[in-house]
Amino acid sequence: MSHIRAANVNDLDAIMAIEQVAHAHPWARSIMLRYLEKPGVCRVLENNGEILAYAVVTVIAAEAELLTIAVAPAAQGRGLGQVMTDDVIASARQREAQQIFLEVRESNQNAIAVYEKAGFCQAGRRPGYYPLINRSGKTIGREDALLYVLPLL
Repeated sequence: MSHIRAANVNDLDAIMAIEQVAHAHPWARSIMLRYLEKPGVCRVLENNGEILAYAVVTVIAAEAELLTIAVAPAAQGRGLGQVMTDDVIASARQREAQQIFLEVRESNQNAIAVYEKAGFCQAGRRPGYYPLINRSGKTIGREDALLYVLPLL
C-alpha cells in the first residue's frame, strides 16, 4: 500500500537513486541532504518500504516553491506524479502558503499536463534557462523554463 510521509536523512540513498535517473542534471547529494535536514521540506511516496517518488518544497514568506519532484522511472505512468503534486499542494496549504510556484522544462509535456490538471497556470518564461544534453552527455544548446503558479487562497 502506498503512502506519503515526511522524508528524512535516512531516505537520501533512495532519493538520490531516483534523482540520478529521473533528471538530466541531477542535484548533488550534498544539496539534497541539506533539504532533507530541514523539517517539512521533503516528502516521499513509499510503497511496501520502497520509495517511488519524492518532492522538495520550500515555504518562505507565504510563498511555496516546488524545487524538484520525481517519480522512479519504473513507477511512472501510474499517476504517482499527480498524487505527489496533490500532496505538495496540500502541504503548502497546511504551511499557510498563499501561492505555489514551480518551473519546468518546456519539453517536459508529461509534467506540464500534471501541473495543469492540478490547477497551475503558466505565468512566465525564462529563455534558455536549462541546458540541453545529448545522449553522450554533451551540452548542445539551451531550453526555456516555463514558470507556473497556483494561488492557494
